[in-house]
Amino acid sequence: MVADWLLEAAAQYNEQSLEGRDAYPAHILMPVEALAQILDWTFQSLPDEILVGMDVNSEMPHRREVEDAYCGADFESGLFSGQGFVLGEPHLVNRGDSYSVHHVPEEWIDGLFSEDRGVRGGRFSYWLHTHPNASAIPSEADAEAAQWTEGSDMILGVRYSPEGMLPWFDDIEGERRELSPEEDGRPVIGRAITGHLIHGLELISFHRRGFAVNVVLTDTEGLPIGW
Repeated sequence: MVADWLLEAAAQYNEQSLEGRDAYPAHILMPVEALAQILDWTFQSLPDEILVGMDVNSEMPHRREVEDAYCGADFESGLFSGQGFVLGEPHLVNRGDSYSVHHVPEEWIDGLFSEDRGVRGGRFSYWLHTHPNASAIPSEADAEAAQWTEGSDMILGVRYSPEGMLPWFDDIEGERRELSPEEDGRPVIGRAITGHLIHGLELISFHRRGFAVNVVLTDTEGLPIGW
């Protein structure tokens, strides 16, 4: 069951994705149910970061009407693995601080790990990690880890209180994509199992070559929320 506030936020987010489609050479479709699961893991893990691996659902190509709507003026096909298919089930791979979370634990490495496949071992085509009380802007470590990603990387920024040792900063350079209901002041979206109050979310995707990838949140049929 996806919370009403998340469906509302997803619809607003998709409006921004549609309006800004010409700024992106590619897009990915992510089921909102998958995002809801990731949020649940995130809220249980604060203030730690989490790393989530995903592959595409090979049985769910993008619907033609969705492609026609979200392909911008600079769209290119074949930019990364799985392009043109809806993302599949998320898998919680790791939890930890910003220095360790990108590494894949030994139990996730099925004998394929080698130095040329990076710290994540190349098991999944798509990766998402969280930024607790930090905006969803890639760091140097994020950019380095993404060099072995065959699909695209995603970052979920989570603003919460009490902040503790991780204060939120608004004056960060980079494109910001909020995923929160439009409310005045400092809304409270919910309370994490850790007791933190959740005030806002940001979600972005980027390719290892540095360009941003447009994200569209969908229902189980691959149609954008709010369509």
